[in-house]
Amino acid sequence: MARLADYFVVVGYDLDKREGEGQGRILQRFPEKDWEDSPFPQGIELFCQPSGWQLVPEQQPASFFMAVLTDINSERNYCACFTFWEALDNTQLQKCETSKADEADEDPQIAHTERVFGPKSLVLVSRLDHTEVFRNCLSLVYMVHVERLTVPLETVVGNLLTCVIPIAGGAQSEDSSCSLDSLSCDWLLTCLQPGLEEREESLRTITLGAGDRQVIQTPVTDSLPVSGSSVAQLFRQLGIANVLGLFCAALTEHKILFLSSSYQRLTDACRGLLAIMFPLKYSFTYVPILPGKLLEVLSTPTPFIIGVNSFFKSETQELLDVIIADLDGGTVTIPECVHISLLPEPLLQQTQTLLSMVLDPELEVADHAFPPVSNQPSSLKIQDKEIRAVFLWLFARLFQGYRWCLHIIRIHPEPVIRFHKAAFLGKRALSEDDFLMKVLDGMAFAGFVSERGAPYRTTDLFDDLVANQVERIRQAECNPHRTMSHIKELAEQLFKNENPYPVVSMHKLQRPSENIQTQPFPFPPLDDVAVQLFIDHAAAKLKTAPPVVKAEVKAMVPSGPPLGDTVDKNSHVMANSARRLEVVRNCITYIFENKMLEAKKLMPAVLRALKGRAARVCLTQELNQHVLQNRAVLDDQQFDYIVRMMNCTLQDCSHMDEHGIAAALLPLVTAFCRKLGAGITQFAYSCVQEHTVWTNMQFWEAMFYSDVQNHIRALYLESEDDQGNHEQEGGDSRRELSALELASEQSRLWPTLSKELQTERVQKEESTVFSQAIHYANRMSYLLLPLDTSKNRLLRSSGLGDVESVSNSYVTNSIAGSMAESYDTESGFEDAESSDVANSVVRFINRFVDKVCNESGVTNEHLKALHTMIPDIVQMHIETLDAVHRESKRLPPIQKPKLLRPTLLPGEELVMEGMRVHLVPDGREEATGLMGGPPLLLAEGAIFLTTYRLIFRGTPTDPLVGEQVVTRSFPIASLTKEKRISVSLPTDQFVQEGLQLRSCTFQLMKIAFDEEVASDLAEVFRKHMHKLRYPPHVQGTFAFTIGQSGKLVVEHKAKDKNQSLKTLSKNLVKSAKRTIGRQYVTRKKYTAPTWENRGSFQSELDEDEISVSEEVEPTSLTLSSTIRSSDRQTMSNAVERACCRDYQRLGLGTLSNSLTRSKNEPFRISTVNRMYTVCRSYPGLLIVPQTIPDSTLQRICRCYRQNRFPVVCWRNTRTKAVLLRSAGLHAKGVVGFFKSPNAPATVPSQADSISLEQEKYLQAIISSMPSYSENSGRNTLSGFTSAHMNSSDLSDRLRPAKLGALFKQVAGGKEDTPGTFSRGALGQRAKVISLSQPKVSTKGKSSPRGKWGSIRGSGRLSAYNPDVGTRLAGKESPQPNGALTEALFLRQQRAFLYIIGDKAQLKGGKQDSFQQWEVVPIEVCDVRQVKNSFKKLMKACVPSSASSDPNMSFMRCLEDSEWMSLLHRVLQVSVLVVELLDAGSSVMVSLEDGWDVTTQVVSLVQLLSDPYYRTLEGFRLLVEKEWLSFGHRFSHRGAQTLASQSSGFTPIFLQFLDCVHQIHLQFPMEFEFSQYYLKFLAYHYVSNRFRTFLLDSDYERIELGVLYEEKGDRRPPQVCKSVWDYIDRLNKKTPVFYNYMFAPEDDEVLRPYTFISNLKVWDFYTEETLSEGPPYDWELRPQRPEKVQDENPDKTESGPKSLRRVVWPCYDSLSKVLPDSISKLLQDLQSLETELGMSPEKWKDTWDKLKAMQRQEGRLESKPSFSSSLLISSNLGHQRRCQTVYLQDSPSSLTLGLDCEASATSTPTQGRQSTSALYSQFQSSESENRSFEGILFKKGALLKPWKPRWFVLDKTKHQLRYYETRQDKECKGVIELAEVETVVLATPTMGAPKNVEEKAFFDLKTTRRVYNFCAQDSYLTAQWIENIQNCLSDA
Repeated sequence: MARLADYFVVVGYDLDKREGEGQGRILQRFPEKDWEDSPFPQGIELFCQPSGWQLVPEQQPASFFMAVLTDINSERNYCACFTFWEALDNTQLQKCETSKADEADEDPQIAHTERVFGPKSLVLVSRLDHTEVFRNCLSLVYMVHVERLTVPLETVVGNLLTCVIPIAGGAQSEDSSCSLDSLSCDWLLTCLQPGLEEREESLRTITLGAGDRQVIQTPVTDSLPVSGSSVAQLFRQLGIANVLGLFCAALTEHKILFLSSSYQRLTDACRGLLAIMFPLKYSFTYVPILPGKLLEVLSTPTPFIIGVNSFFKSETQELLDVIIADLDGGTVTIPECVHISLLPEPLLQQTQTLLSMVLDPELEVADHAFPPVSNQPSSLKIQDKEIRAVFLWLFARLFQGYRWCLHIIRIHPEPVIRFHKAAFLGKRALSEDDFLMKVLDGMAFAGFVSERGAPYRTTDLFDDLVANQVERIRQAECNPHRTMSHIKELAEQLFKNENPYPVVSMHKLQRPSENIQTQPFPFPPLDDVAVQLFIDHAAAKLKTAPPVVKAEVKAMVPSGPPLGDTVDKNSHVMANSARRLEVVRNCITYIFENKMLEAKKLMPAVLRALKGRAARVCLTQELNQHVLQNRAVLDDQQFDYIVRMMNCTLQDCSHMDEHGIAAALLPLVTAFCRKLGAGITQFAYSCVQEHTVWTNMQFWEAMFYSDVQNHIRALYLESEDDQGNHEQEGGDSRRELSALELASEQSRLWPTLSKELQTERVQKEESTVFSQAIHYANRMSYLLLPLDTSKNRLLRSSGLGDVESVSNSYVTNSIAGSMAESYDTESGFEDAESSDVANSVVRFINRFVDKVCNESGVTNEHLKALHTMIPDIVQMHIETLDAVHRESKRLPPIQKPKLLRPTLLPGEELVMEGMRVHLVPDGREEATGLMGGPPLLLAEGAIFLTTYRLIFRGTPTDPLVGEQVVTRSFPIASLTKEKRISVSLPTDQFVQEGLQLRSCTFQLMKIAFDEEVASDLAEVFRKHMHKLRYPPHVQGTFAFTIGQSGKLVVEHKAKDKNQSLKTLSKNLVKSAKRTIGRQYVTRKKYTAPTWENRGSFQSELDEDEISVSEEVEPTSLTLSSTIRSSDRQTMSNAVERACCRDYQRLGLGTLSNSLTRSKNEPFRISTVNRMYTVCRSYPGLLIVPQTIPDSTLQRICRCYRQNRFPVVCWRNTRTKAVLLRSAGLHAKGVVGFFKSPNAPATVPSQADSISLEQEKYLQAIISSMPSYSENSGRNTLSGFTSAHMNSSDLSDRLRPAKLGALFKQVAGGKEDTPGTFSRGALGQRAKVISLSQPKVSTKGKSSPRGKWGSIRGSGRLSAYNPDVGTRLAGKESPQPNGALTEALFLRQQRAFLYIIGDKAQLKGGKQDSFQQWEVVPIEVCDVRQVKNSFKKLMKACVPSSASSDPNMSFMRCLEDSEWMSLLHRVLQVSVLVVELLDAGSSVMVSLEDGWDVTTQVVSLVQLLSDPYYRTLEGFRLLVEKEWLSFGHRFSHRGAQTLASQSSGFTPIFLQFLDCVHQIHLQFPMEFEFSQYYLKFLAYHYVSNRFRTFLLDSDYERIELGVLYEEKGDRRPPQVCKSVWDYIDRLNKKTPVFYNYMFAPEDDEVLRPYTFISNLKVWDFYTEETLSEGPPYDWELRPQRPEKVQDENPDKTESGPKSLRRVVWPCYDSLSKVLPDSISKLLQDLQSLETELGMSPEKWKDTWDKLKAMQRQEGRLESKPSFSSSLLISSNLGHQRRCQTVYLQDSPSSLTLGLDCEASATSTPTQGRQSTSALYSQFQSSESENRSFEGILFKKGALLKPWKPRWFVLDKTKHQLRYYETRQDKECKGVIELAEVETVVLATPTMGAPKNVEEKAFFDLKTTRRVYNFCAQDSYLTAQWIENIQNCLSDA
């Protein structure tokens, strides 16, 4: 029984405190003294007027709402506020005003009106929530007052405060069986329900003595919340999705704020949200109505549910982490920073469906043609219960089986229950579910467990639902209608619980009349004494009255069906097949039967199987069977295998151990052991410590509670048999059922026991918990203390202390004696370190013990004893471990794979001996077995650091491929990134320290150091690697230190290296300064000192005499000054340089014997830079115009960046146009150069003169062109063309169309208008190219010179018609090279010189139409762009880990890298320059600093324009000239030294090689060198094996003495300092660099396609050969024949050996295993010659002879036979897109390459060649090759007649040939059968032969066209068709 109301309070407006905001004050309260069980809540006056106390000029209607106040004990007080407005007379106000006359704050509007109304509130404070009863009672009090009823107010208030009602227990009678539907009718609510006892009715019926009577609806079950219609109202206001979001937010502890202008709605919404959370109870801040003065509460960090009036809406906008629900607007606002975890699917969808069916039943039948008559939603109150029933159903689904995861750890004196969260989530397969995880961790669920966990208590609707109706819920899961009927039943029970008496027999009071309402009397003060008398009288009566007790029905709470069964039926938990479990069982059986070989075979499969939960459970069960009396002693190998399996099992368990695997293994790791020596035993726990689960406090708690429950259960079990069974059952869920049953029974019996028995049982339970705590302290020390405590291992949990990490601590035997000894040497610190470990473990165990003992009710004495024992336990265990550790070191080591030593290059030395590591798989899946190949990785081996390379050699850990050797290596100089990583090895299951090493040769090594490698050794390895990667100076690189001790490289002092360098450069610069202005220098040949004599560098330098002959001053030099003969010796070295040889070849600067130059030559070789004083990065000899003196060069160089002024580097032999290169202009140079000539200049400044000299310089270049001098200034297009292109094709006049498009694409931006070319963006004095229609007239058709890459045979722009060009001008059809034909080249006159400049620099200034040059502004790729692009390219081609994200596929990453678009831009510019040069205009490339993009472009232009550079010799010369001599910064861009480390690696040269590779793919017959040659250079330009690509310029190479050292330098023959020498030597031995398809056309100009779609990814980036590593160090390639000889003797007995072998992707080198036919034949030829005792002929000589023979045969034939002109007559003529040529189809295909060369045609398409190519060299009789022949009529081309031909079907050559007659020997045409698609009968067509039957016609369809044939009759036709089809099927 409880009081209906605790306090009655009258609150009014406080007239004394009117300044500022108004306030309320309590006028009266009853009783005045607080109840003992219910103190008076403070602050009621704030809640009566939450928006603030105010006076108003007009009377407001009375209002009622319910506020909720929570006291300090978390008890809720329900405050019912009834507020009405009373008129305040002026006298009252004036009294207040006079007392505050000085105040000026008050509101004049209210102060001076005639009548003012103030609020007054009647408040009832109660612990019970009976909103309607309180509304009625307060309304009655108000009515008694306003209606002036005879009843005294004191009587009404007194009766109200003395009402006592039962808290719960409504009508229990069975005959109250009205259905839910009948209840929903309003009239039934007015009917009396029969069968109520009078006593019960009197208890629930109250009257306040004013003629009133009402029945209080006390709920039947107190635990179910009362909601009225608040839940339905909430859903109507916000909608299903919003309320579900709020529901999830409340359960996952977010902050929720309701807004509404109605206070009662705020209360109802909060009540409704709490109601749907049942059975969970909200335990955070709950304030349904928050007063405005307390709004700062919203800033609290804790979760809350709060309601606030919409009046304060603006003040809630700044809350960043609060979910705001606006009830009036129906919106829910979730801030960005808040993430709400929603219900798991499919529960969310099912809940939404059910709610929709409740709230909108018509939705389902809305589309029905005949909808049901009545399908209206239920009334609001019924709907409310239906919604709550849905949420009850939802919680039953969510918490289903929760009682199976309760641990009962004490029964007496009070049950103590704990919930095993991990087991619950694991069995429900919801361990990944965010929502449920948060709910189970929340405060609400903790309260749920403590309230509902008790095994013996009263039960309610939820207990019944979650235990007894699980099966019904599961069956109705997929049937919403069955679920709905269940929901309606639940709703009916909820309604009956809330409304046990449908009759509310209260006489309704009439509303107060209008006149009284407008002029009420003030509410009178009540008589305190009278009210108190009522209260006292009632209290006395209550004491004497007999207690009304309703007996509580306690019972055992049912648990429902076991959890495991319900989940495994419909979950994927048991996904492992029975076969896998069988493998696990067999392996364990083999181990215990000592069949170790069998076990070893099964081990990889077992480790894979243990990824699944079922296999892990199976392992624990199997191992349990082998434990006898808690002990299982094993031998060493058995122990190792068992430990390995345990580790694998634990590795895949999460730290939560949701499946109980670690829990099941915990007793096993203390059972399995092995004997190490006398009295020393090593247990398995010392080898399985490296798992996070052991440092998870929740795991230990759950394990402890589980064991305590078992022991408590055993304590109360009567029979010993049960106890024995229980021990065998360990871990079975049935045991838990009996524990709860037992606890329930004991709780029931507890009141009947005597005090002594009760005390005894409490003590027994307490001592059980205490003994388990000691046991667990031991267990935890076992698993937390490392075997070698001196190693100070990091215990992973932060709670375990912050001790430093030192590799592993699970030494199963003496894996590394040396490792252990290295630690023993530091034993001086051992005690201190081990004590640190001990302290952290003691702290961890103490925390655990404190927590579990406090929860389990252990006495303080016992707890203190435990704290005393724990340090002793730990120390004792440490001593035991020390002995075990000592003994384990004496064990024989584990059989690990032998470390394989790598083969080293001559001069390469080991810096560090091999360290045992594991090579871990990276993102390339080919080697892991995932793509079908063998699992080559993970591999175990060693990493070696040499002076040149980083090498891994080892064998795969998978025994199936264990005999294969895996090699990965890269040059140390190519290392671009090194990163520390942690690696989990699947074999040993430990997290190892590792390194990820990435190389710019596209190698990636992810290595994990083995446990035997000490961490300090790994650190030494890293330091050595860094020293080698970034030496202080370039002299520290391998190319310089080759052949010397590696220690020198590592330990050499930086000071020694730099000293000589500094002195050297100082002296050189000094001498250079002395000789500036003197014309000539004579120098002896410089010999580089050896490394050992580097200290005497200075003396040698001094001996190097520089004789300077005094000459005339430079000012007096004339233009015709010549090199004097006295300087021959000086310049001899320079003349020998590659660039000088090339200049002579091009006729740019020939040097006669007297070194005099012919004056009529336009260009001369200048020696102005001989001492590298004009430009440090240019070569010593430069080509400049004949007319420009050296003094001018010295001046104009200042205008250009890095002084790199324009010099000529190539000349077109046909058009005599020249290619120049320079850096970009300085900013001042740009202004001066392009300044308007009309600007007034009174005194010519220095800048002006330089600008004029620049113009003269360019004019001199233009004058040097024959076209300029011959035209005599006529520079119209026609004159320009005819003057110098007499010998060339007429169609060159047409090329402007193509050029215009190229210009547009290269230089035009999107913003450019179609008719102009970057108009306004050019800031130069040169002319601007405008693009419009060209006026070109020509007759006839002709083909432009040169070659365009083409996809189709018609790809050449042959027969270009000007009319067609005119038509195309308006369209944007693509050109073959990636240009647009949209706009054509419109200038009537072609410029003589084009300057390709950077768009960013050429801004400002005016145009001038009188110059002969034009500037083409283009956007160049920045160096940083290339660097970033390359990084992304490396990550795309060699990813560090496999990505499951579809957006991170290889192609997507490649696109993101933008590498291809950078290649496209470089190629595009190059093609433009080629076009301009070929059209007769000179071009100057003037970009950036002139050593990156400029070098790329000029090199590619020369390669495309000049066939010489496409030979081996020419390409070498091109690289030496343009890249080395002209100062590309190889050292800086390659980050080769410490100084350039910060700049990073930028692959400018690699980008150039990739461009060459793209051109090579499109024109494979134009290059003498192979693709391997390009890869070789790409590898070695970063490898630092050769000195060729070191240093940044010729100046630096001379400074170090490496430029002229090759000749006369005595060095060991095997050490090549130049990559070119090495290539030459290798090329003599093997044709690996040679391209057999080389068949160049004379003076061929290549024009490749530059579209990104035409570019291919270079296989250099993606290919890998794990068998031998990168194949670019030729000496390291294994010789396969020797291997075969070694293997043969062992296999002689086994019979004939197959020559077949498996070729593995990513492992074998395809070029070696499957060599092309020509290489194979040349190799066979050499081996045959060797066998015959002949000296083998060089391959090149053999090849040249064969070519000569082939050409001779071709010339001997009178007509070109089919075989000699094979590829011309075939359809393969112009298809130049071949990527690879398969020459290995047949050994006889040797002639294919020769034919290609002889005929000088393009290469075949990708894939297999036509069969005719393979058989063309057979000279056989006709009969052999004529399978079937006869006459067929063949239809000719369009408008041509049918003609009879003699057709021959040749099965051998697989072709259909035809001749004019049978006797004719010359074939007229060939149809390749490989191209035939169908042979079908056809109908006669127009012009067919007459008198031939219809069935004689047939059609032959090929991939190209359809041939129409006709035989003489249908029989012959059938024969032809049959024979052709037989041919096709045979193929």
